[in-house]
Amino acid sequence: MTVKIKLPSLFSDHAVLQHGKPIPVWGWTDPDTKVRVTLGSANAETRSAADGRFLLRLPPFAPGGPYTLAVQAGKASAVAKDVMVGEVWVASGQSNMEWSVSNCGKQGEETLAKSADSQVRMFNVARTTRYGRQADAGGVWQIAGRDTPAQFSAVGFHFADKIQKALKIPVGILHASWGGTIVEAWTSREALVESPVTRAWTERYEGCVHLPGHAIMDPAAFRAQNFPADPGTKRPAAWAGADCDDSDWATTELPRHWQADGHDFSGVFWFRLHLDLPAAWKGKALELRLGGIDKMDITYFNGSKVGATGKGLEETHWNVLRRYTVPGRLVRAGRNVIAVRAFSFVHGGGMIGPAETMSIAPADGSGAAMSLAGTWRFAIEHNLGKTLLPRSQALPMGPENPNSPYMLYDNMICPLIPYAIGGAIWYQGESNTDNTANYRGMMVNLIRDWRRAWGQGNFPFLMVQLANYMEASPYQEGSTWARLREAQSQALAEPATGMAVAIDVGDAKDIHPHDKRSVGERLAQWALVEHFGRPGAASGPLYAGMTIESSRIRIRFDHVGGGLIAKGQRTVSHVMIAGLGRRFMPAKAVIEGSTLVVESPEVEFPVAVRYAWADNPEGCNLYNRAGLPASPFRTDNW
Repeated sequence: MTVKIKLPSLFSDHAVLQHGKPIPVWGWTDPDTKVRVTLGSANAETRSAADGRFLLRLPPFAPGGPYTLAVQAGKASAVAKDVMVGEVWVASGQSNMEWSVSNCGKQGEETLAKSADSQVRMFNVARTTRYGRQADAGGVWQIAGRDTPAQFSAVGFHFADKIQKALKIPVGILHASWGGTIVEAWTSREALVESPVTRAWTERYEGCVHLPGHAIMDPAAFRAQNFPADPGTKRPAAWAGADCDDSDWATTELPRHWQADGHDFSGVFWFRLHLDLPAAWKGKALELRLGGIDKMDITYFNGSKVGATGKGLEETHWNVLRRYTVPGRLVRAGRNVIAVRAFSFVHGGGMIGPAETMSIAPADGSGAAMSLAGTWRFAIEHNLGKTLLPRSQALPMGPENPNSPYMLYDNMICPLIPYAIGGAIWYQGESNTDNTANYRGMMVNLIRDWRRAWGQGNFPFLMVQLANYMEASPYQEGSTWARLREAQSQALAEPATGMAVAIDVGDAKDIHPHDKRSVGERLAQWALVEHFGRPGAASGPLYAGMTIESSRIRIRFDHVGGGLIAKGQRTVSHVMIAGLGRRFMPAKAVIEGSTLVVESPEVEFPVAVRYAWADNPEGCNLYNRAGLPASPFRTDNW
């Protein structure tokens, strides 16, 4: 009988294995079969279990490579080539971790241009939502080169790149993220039912989800039930054509979501742009770059279809950059027309860029690119009403809803265990701002859960604190984003945890700020200082305590990094002070050494201070001398 062998996709060409720890290797073969694994000069043996699964551990390796990983079972073998040993970190969370290098505008272009010699590799875990714990992560390892980082997690790449340059060893990222997801979906069932906060929700889900006719349906049926389909069009000949009279169409500045123009609904929009091309471009094939289009598009050039992305009710293309080739036979000197039919069935829609990724140029590189960002004409073909995904705790749930309890743990985290790792980075929280009171406990629950499951001790777990977002304000009493940030900082009480403060790199109009380099590098800075023992400041200032001194309050900080500064000003802004009446007033805040002294003539007997307490405290300016921003904080628990 022929013996078969299968390895998880984690053990494939270009993999990175964690140095300094025993290296688990597993897979599947025939039951009760001898298995031998070789990596370089090291080898180990075991026998497969009754279900054919095998697991063994190779001894720790020093950083280096490349190696060949060979697994033999009977006469069957599996081989992974170009395997490196270095640092391996998990990168997980929601859309700001998912956000790719190519969607970071000018910063993304600069990153791509400098990444050719990088020793960073990334494994993108397949996004799945099936019942039960999955055995294979379903991805491939990619080496960072001139083009491959385009779809890498930007935060993950910049974190890895800084670590690699500092340590001079290969770095691998296991990237598992999903936009719009809640922390509970990334937590195991065991941890959810142990917590009084999530136990009832989990039990309610399990009591309903398997009932006949509930949520057990295929993805197509689920989407057909919850989302409006594209009604189709009768207009391509008219609205796509070069001769279409669009003089009475409205105009908009692209890139942007059409919701930003007040069109708060899903549907189908047409966008048209007239452009004059040089005579030298006539008859030449062109590269048409349209940036991201949320979610589907069909694109025409002078009335002929030149590209399309997405079909049916697919969500996965909402931020994928469009690059289409325009055949030379369509290209004229002078006036030409681009027409884009954009369809979005849920949440936002439109041509969302960023602007730096919208251009047209000869495909052979013979001419400078022409920007396509700016004023476009548009018309609405179908208004399909306001459509949102089902609420995270709303039933029915199940295999098509990533926010079902423990769904993403089972599908995207479990298949990674027990791969040896150095640590984890996490960017999530936007989808939990409606439950800030419980977020600290749920975050701690997840950290402990992952550490228990991996069985590799208290590996470093580093979080990104939510960036500033929405309308700028110096102070908001009831800010849910401020409370979520507070919950994130409170989770630092867990051992070997860290946080990158991002309060100065957000975007008032975009929940996905493009500056992912600062975020990734701040995560790396914490890791380098606190985990790898490199000199420097690990973080910006973190609130450590206060002392009332008559009519003023003195604030103490950890991570002062050589001292505090009021960046760009003489005093610290966005500081509020309150007395026993709990009425917060603007305060004068002056730096004295490594402390902050706060007072106000309107508060004679102060008892509490708040700093940068708002959704978007744009311009808050407390930093340390290492150039890292202070985390927003409050001294009270009102």
